Amino acid sequence: MIFIENEHLKVSFAAKGAELQSILGTDSLTEYMWSGDTNYWGKFSPVLFPIVGALKNNSYQFEGKTYQLSRHGFARDMEFEYHHINEQEILFTLTHSEETLKIYPFQFRLSLRYKLSHASLSCTYEVTNPAEKDLLFSIGGHPAFAVPLNNEGTYTNYYLQFNKDSELTYHHIVNNLISDEKSVLKLDDGKLTLQHKLFYEDALVFKKLKSDRISILNTKNYNGLEFIFKDFPYFGIWAAKDADFVCLEPWCGIADGVNHNQQLKDKEGIVTLAPKQDWQRTWQVTFF
Repeated sequence: MIFIENEHLKVSFAAKGAELQSILGTDSLTEYMWSGDTNYWGKFSPVLFPIVGALKNNSYQFEGKTYQLSRHGFARDMEFEYHHINEQEILFTLTHSEETLKIYPFQFRLSLRYKLSHASLSCTYEVTNPAEKDLLFSIGGHPAFAVPLNNEGTYTNYYLQFNKDSELTYHHIVNNLISDEKSVLKLDDGKLTLQHKLFYEDALVFKKLKSDRISILNTKNYNGLEFIFKDFPYFGIWAAKDADFVCLEPWCGIADGVNHNQQLKDKEGIVTLAPKQDWQRTWQVTFF
């Protein structure tokens, strides 16, 4: 078992995909993560790299060649190396290989750094370009939090509290691609009540979210959490049909639009990292 812990939390991981799988409150024994029930969705918190979402026809073009790449990329299915920095911090690392170069012609080093501080956990994505040419990539998080927590209350007792939005404009997904059709959700003092039907058509995808903090709260004063993210230009909120969780997904990158030309350099949200340079983004979640 791979884990880090302090006096507040014990956090467990899998080397496959550097996947966060459990966040257990050591005092209350509250499990904050989704159970991974395969009847609904058998993952917990996959890392999305080197793409976020789906490609049009599951393929892209780069320098005159066509490559196949499945939805959300390959990192979530690969074994990462890892080492403990200390009892409260762990670093997972994945580098390019002959296998990855066949479908993604870039050298890279991807690291996920998880660190505990009191009742908070941070996840930092660190990308390094070791090559002599630009590195093109997208990356995103996909953590699934249990709702309801400790089986206390019902799904609709819980709500998402946005710190800067009064309404949410989201893009519809058609065949896993981003369409031009949009809908608006009105918020009640920044609150969005969780309902399973919100996700029956797929994720809610936001391109212009104002908020940089989203809390999972409830009407009964049960446990909750605050999710903090900055410098992620896109955001997704999703749950499998009728499953008792909600994913809060900060993204640097987004699925292809329905009219995309499939050129990787023209992909919306693509990050271009110059040779020998480093890049990082962090999200943090505080539990109570």
